[in-house]
Amino acid sequence: MRVIYGLGLAVVMASVPAGAQDLEKVVFGTNWVAQAEHGGYYQAVADGTYEACGIQVEIRPGGPQVNNRILLPTGKIDFLMGGSMLQAFSAVEQGIPTKVVAAHFQKEPQIIMTHPGQGLDTWESLKGINLLLGKAGLNSYYQWMVSEFGFSLDQVRPYTFNPAPFIADPRVGQQGYVTSEPFAVQTEGGFEPNIFLIADFGYDTYSTTVETRNELIETKPEVVACFVDASAIGWVNFLYGDNSAALDLIKADNPGMSDAQLAFSIEKLKEYGIVDSGDAETMGIGAMTDERNKSFYDKMVAAGVVSADVDYTQAYTLEFVNKGVGLEEKAALLAN
Repeated sequence: MRVIYGLGLAVVMASVPAGAQDLEKVVFGTNWVAQAEHGGYYQAVADGTYEACGIQVEIRPGGPQVNNRILLPTGKIDFLMGGSMLQAFSAVEQGIPTKVVAAHFQKEPQIIMTHPGQGLDTWESLKGINLLLGKAGLNSYYQWMVSEFGFSLDQVRPYTFNPAPFIADPRVGQQGYVTSEPFAVQTEGGFEPNIFLIADFGYDTYSTTVETRNELIETKPEVVACFVDASAIGWVNFLYGDNSAALDLIKADNPGMSDAQLAFSIEKLKEYGIVDSGDAETMGIGAMTDERNKSFYDKMVAAGVVSADVDYTQAYTLEFVNKGVGLEEKAALLAN
């Protein structure tokens, strides 16, 4: 199989008739149960986009009892849906031979929510209230909020991943994902919360990254390119085209997922430019730059979250992104 890069979806050239090729089977482990935030990957499965460039993808959902991250370096899965770049920096520090090969969320979807009508409608106003935060958030983005903006550790109260305490107390803030927790508050509390997307205040990590082993990059770059390119087109079709087949696959993997939640999540992905904004608008979904990664690394070092000894440039590669994949498909869909 010979792959030509940079021509939209990787073009597969073979001497055998179409359909007779042996597809490379790969496993993609996600970081949580199936949801709209995984939509581009399910779309690429549903549309046959992965198969068109030579791979057969099994999506293996994560969840509270599943840790797909530990399966990547051992070869039990081939690609992993990461969170922020902090995990990739940590892998470098621990000597784990993996890299980020694409970033399908240009913005970290993490938010702080407050009640409307309480005078808590500015970023600065958040410094005067208690904030319900989980341990992971406290040890990552909140340390940046402390170092960059002067927030206090005294403000933090434990978040139990239950919206009830927030709904009951109009003078507290709560962490969440822009695609998820506001929906729970609207559904259970009957009001729309104020939303502060921390990415819009300078927390500039990439999110929903795709990680793979260095060995796979070196020995099968065509497989990595196929997965990255097809996923980008999957996200274009999921956001701007007919995503009904992908939604059916998501609900099959996660029967508890409601149509209302899916619709809300897709709306917020678009409204806040989580997937398609900034560099992705000109270089294709999944785009990354050295400048952006250095900016985030420097902020995390300043906040005491990441060691200054970590060689952050080893956490990612730009080999498979920034080629404009999916831009033509997007233009065609938006023109219709």
